Amino acid sequence: MADRFDCWKRFQEYYYYYPEIGLGLDLSRMFFQEGFIDNMRPSLQKAFQEMAELEAGSIANPDEGRMVGHYWLRDPRLAPSPEICRAIEDNIREIKRFAREVGQGIIRPSGERNFRNFVLIGIGGSALGPQLLADSLGGGGVLNPYFLDNTDVDGIDLLLGKLRDQLEETLVLVVSKSGGTVETYNGMLEIRQAYQAKGLEFARHAVAVTMPDSKLDRLAGREGWLARFPVWDWVGGRVSITSTVGLLPAALMGVDIDSFLEGARLADSITRRHEIGSNPSALLAAMWYYATDGCGKRDMVVLPYKDRLQYLARYLQQLVMESLGKEFDRSGARVNQGLTVYGNKGSTDQHAYVQQLLDGVNNFFVTFIEVLADNRKEPVYIEKNITSGDYLRAFLLGTRQALTQKGRESITITINRLDPFHLGALLAVFERTVGFYASVINVNAYHQPGVELGKKGAGRVIDMLGRICDFLHERRGETKTVEEIARGIGCPSEQETVYKILEFLAAQEDRGIKKIPGTGSFDGGYFV
Repeated sequence: MADRFDCWKRFQEYYYYYPEIGLGLDLSRMFFQEGFIDNMRPSLQKAFQEMAELEAGSIANPDEGRMVGHYWLRDPRLAPSPEICRAIEDNIREIKRFAREVGQGIIRPSGERNFRNFVLIGIGGSALGPQLLADSLGGGGVLNPYFLDNTDVDGIDLLLGKLRDQLEETLVLVVSKSGGTVETYNGMLEIRQAYQAKGLEFARHAVAVTMPDSKLDRLAGREGWLARFPVWDWVGGRVSITSTVGLLPAALMGVDIDSFLEGARLADSITRRHEIGSNPSALLAAMWYYATDGCGKRDMVVLPYKDRLQYLARYLQQLVMESLGKEFDRSGARVNQGLTVYGNKGSTDQHAYVQQLLDGVNNFFVTFIEVLADNRKEPVYIEKNITSGDYLRAFLLGTRQALTQKGRESITITINRLDPFHLGALLAVFERTVGFYASVINVNAYHQPGVELGKKGAGRVIDMLGRICDFLHERRGETKTVEEIARGIGCPSEQETVYKILEFLAAQEDRGIKKIPGTGSFDGGYFV
């Protein structure tokens, strides 16, 4: 297919540039036929109408009866009520005030030291957005960021080891929209104990980012934490980067959050246009439909050629896959929709999986992210006229050309530079693309029943673990088989889960449960 195209002619026809946000979009290396974009017009016009209704405050998530209003966060004037508008504006002012006073030492822990670090405890969208901001825009010399984004004791101990002598100077941001996210709450309890072990008052270091009147909000109020910031029910976790979730840690790192919000606001304005060619999100949604036949037949490989964007693929993975991965469409038909996203940074991937992209199964399309300007003030030449950054761009262009020659399709998104404005614009373009594409394939991008099902399953396992411990402790010294324990705790049909729990408990030296091996893997016994 690729050899039929005049690349230069096709580039001139299908390269789009949006000067308001400094973003270019090259679709010329997707092999769609002339007229394809025009054929998408009816579906996209419907998506435009649905998006307008969503921004006006329609109920977007019927499962929870809530609106979806992350677009209002960067332009509060669009909010459906004056109360929401004022709440957004007041919150941004309060974030700036808090960050400024922390930086000036007005807000400080007990003692004479100022805050030098913060630890953000969160998971999913409550951590991925801030991690992306820290990696791409951090290093401004205000507070140093650290993250606790799992309930893995090894990860917790690794973090505490790094901060062993700096806890007094470390602010703790506990980020949970619901206020009861298990992984986040566990992390908060672990960090709290570390502060207490050092004789430090945790409340003098703690900030809650949560929905008003949540479990976490009430705890922070009772204990007198340093501050409480809101996350509203109409802000989903995977699109929360322009809410308190992203803005507070960004401000504490010295990031210009006004510029970040302005980039997102201008991108939102551009992606409201009904002329498809002048709307980058509409064009991207059309390309996703073309590449996947509208049913997830191909994966999207995200390759940002900039080290500071190494978290982008992970961020987009959640944004896209949690939004689009649905068993049923909006009419109730089973469709098992989705778009698989993975990636790493270029040119690291020249030495990783690009080999398969070039020569292996052709079940993907690539999205290259190109950054034109380096942030160095003075170039360093490694040979005549050539910098290290020149090689990075050469690898991008060379890989793109090689993929085309092999009949592999790609999109290239170019931003002028990596700064708060352009990152805000780039992320807003992807957010709107997800919304448009969800409308085109008729799924609800704003609920996640599969995630909730997994949480319920985890809750049942924790309940079983507690009952297993009680059962064996009440029969101290007695050896019991998996089947006997499963019957004893009232779960006779769940022997496999009981076995997995017992193996985990027996592997921990300090839990008191021991295993007596049998002749095979499953006929041993367990006792306290």
